[in-house]
Amino acid sequence: MRSIDITVPDLSGKRAVVTGASDGMGLGMAERLAAAGAEVILPVRNERKGEAAIGTILRSVPGANVSLRSLDLSSLASVAALGEVLRDEGRPIHLLINNAGVMTPPDRQATADGFELQFGTNHLGHFALVGHLLPLLRDGQARVTSQVSVAAARGTVNWDDPNWEHSYDGMRAYRQSKIAFGLFGLELDRRSRAEGWGISSNLSHPGVAPTSLLAARPELGRSQDTLQVRLIRALSARGILVGTVESAKLPALLAATAPDSEGGTLYGPGGPGHLGGPPAQQPLYPPLRSTADAERVWRLSEDLTKVAMPTG
Repeated sequence: MRSIDITVPDLSGKRAVVTGASDGMGLGMAERLAAAGAEVILPVRNERKGEAAIGTILRSVPGANVSLRSLDLSSLASVAALGEVLRDEGRPIHLLINNAGVMTPPDRQATADGFELQFGTNHLGHFALVGHLLPLLRDGQARVTSQVSVAAARGTVNWDDPNWEHSYDGMRAYRQSKIAFGLFGLELDRRSRAEGWGISSNLSHPGVAPTSLLAARPELGRSQDTLQVRLIRALSARGILVGTVESAKLPALLAATAPDSEGGTLYGPGGPGHLGGPPAQQPLYPPLRSTADAERVWRLSEDLTKVAMPTG
């Protein structure tokens, strides 16, 4: 199977933050950023996994400038605490890759703040994180890349019940979380342009690959790997249609680091169905195209998180 890769430019002197970097795609992204000379911060929930990730990066990139911070995206208090820590450090952030996520717990679960777990973690936690880091992102004229999903190609936000307190459907809730997240990422770029924040915000998606999202996750109520992930692993190993963990990290890296990557755009695999293949810019999914929906998501997110982003 032909190897797929991109060139990551020199990032010496840049400070990068990657969520969900303790394993899988996120770890691969962090490793590549470190190899390009960036200082890379890994905000993690599980310190043991975080330390193992640091070890992996240092074995691959001796002397890499990588460090851990504590973050649980399912807790707004934890998100606020990380924001305070990084603001106290006073260093501009030049790259933020919002990569962490959870997918389809079989039964409805709630975050520490009572939000449906996928909506609260995948979208609201990252929304709050950007809000708390906004001064540092502005100082760094940052590029923010938010990881969505092929699931965002269809579906909608459940405006009447965004926390799925009635008639929970795991996949529909997952689609909503990624649609809301994508709408936010695009609205962030529009508001930055209008308000002169100097931030460029775009979206990426990994296609379909055998990552840990659908694997056994006892903490999500999933005691064994799903049938979907077993099928994806088999196809990936044979180079059929879908991508690999290695190729899946590339769209976000391209979106976050390529000199010609643009704000307000979506990057993903360029193969059939955008499931695998080399990364490339592609059209926005239909559910992501409404600016009215993006503004509505922004207002809803500010209301739910109590994190208001300044104007001007």
